[in-house]
Amino acid sequence: MSADATFRFAPSPTGLLHLGHAYSALFAWDQACAAGGRFLLRIEDIDTTRVRPEYEAAIYDDLAWLGLAWEEPVLRQSDHGATYRRALDHLTFLGLTYFCFKTRSELAQDLLSAPHGPQSAYVGAPLSPDEEAEKLASGAPYAVRLSLSKAKAFLGAQWTELGFEERGLGPDGETGWIGARPELHGDIVLARKALGLAYHLCVVVDDARQGVTEVTRGCDLQDATHIQVVLQALLGLPRPTYRHHGLLMGEDGKRLAKRNGAPALRDLRLAGAPVSDVRALIAQRVGVGCSPR
Repeated sequence: MSADATFRFAPSPTGLLHLGHAYSALFAWDQACAAGGRFLLRIEDIDTTRVRPEYEAAIYDDLAWLGLAWEEPVLRQSDHGATYRRALDHLTFLGLTYFCFKTRSELAQDLLSAPHGPQSAYVGAPLSPDEEAEKLASGAPYAVRLSLSKAKAFLGAQWTELGFEERGLGPDGETGWIGARPELHGDIVLARKALGLAYHLCVVVDDARQGVTEVTRGCDLQDATHIQVVLQALLGLPRPTYRHHGLLMGEDGKRLAKRNGAPALRDLRLAGAPVSDVRALIAQRVGVGCSPR
């Protein structure tokens, strides 16, 4: 790994950070320090229905308390909508997107009644131009989806070569070169009328423009990499190396999360707990990997 290695921690300010977030942040920080590389903080705040300014403020306080330092200015996704929109417009220009007007119940029914049995990922088809125009004129809610079949045709032989270098653990314990399986996601949502741009598109654009070379994150997110490498190829973006780490486990053996009592870092900080205690708690609870799919 070169000294040019660039790592990032990219939380969403939709709640207080907990021990699981601390592990992921410290994992990236430790890797960056070991490589003599850069460490970036990115605020992924595109979910405007859930983000809160007090949660973002707590992120800075908690990470500083953990002893982390990051380059300024911090990239906040909410400040860069035009950049993501240009990427979406490019995919649309290539003919790789379509409007989907299905409701949640309709999508669920389509997945259950798929010709070859129930499916976990939606694959659809565009409406005729007249039907699409009618739906748009009516003000119906929609999602802009990536057509996986058209992406495959566009990439041609490159499609069979898609994959990523995994230096950590996948859900099935994988490491080394892993061939991409974008069919796990089907025709992903790139944007919604009501909520704006979606995660997968924004994250690949951000990793590229920030020069991120090493993506470290929980192994529960390895599945996301299978579709993100497709977007990287379609947009002509560089591909980082990935290092997915194990998850912290609660006393019940389930993934540590806020809903099952994960301690908030703010509470530990305000209680005067030393950071060494946080690292000790992490060491006690980190799992080897993720449950197989």
